[in-house]
Amino acid sequence: MTRHSHMSNPVRSRLARIVASPITRTASLLALCAAYIQGPLNKIFDFNGALAEMDHFGLHPAAFFAVAVIVFELTASAMVVSGFFRWAGALALAAFTLMATFIALRFWEMAPGMDRMMATNAFFEHVGLAGAFLFVAAFDLAKGAGK
Repeated sequence: MTRHSHMSNPVRSRLARIVASPITRTASLLALCAAYIQGPLNKIFDFNGALAEMDHFGLHPAAFFAVAVIVFELTASAMVVSGFFRWAGALALAAFTLMATFIALRFWEMAPGMDRMMATNAFFEHVGLAGAFLFVAAFDLAKGAGK
């Protein structure tokens, strides 16, 4: 018996076709980039809120950083979803996510309680998101190298 004998070959083949399909790939890349598409759109439609967010995190001039974040997140997301230099967009979003996580989710500086627990959970979710972007970059680079 093989280690996958609990699943018949036709079932595995069908699952492989579904998971590897272009529709599934595009949907999963859109899902991975969802926060980096939704966030900038919110900033565009509430630019004063975007300015307040930049001020909150000490990023000045606020307007420059708000526009830079909007352009960066939308551009890098488009690269990941479209496949145009996907590895570069994924690496950029991984680095951005880690940087933003260490700026915005400093749970270790918070008093014990619900807010700290929520920030801790969000911190590690963002670390996982950065890891997913690294995986996308590694897969894309390996594919390009003929692997």
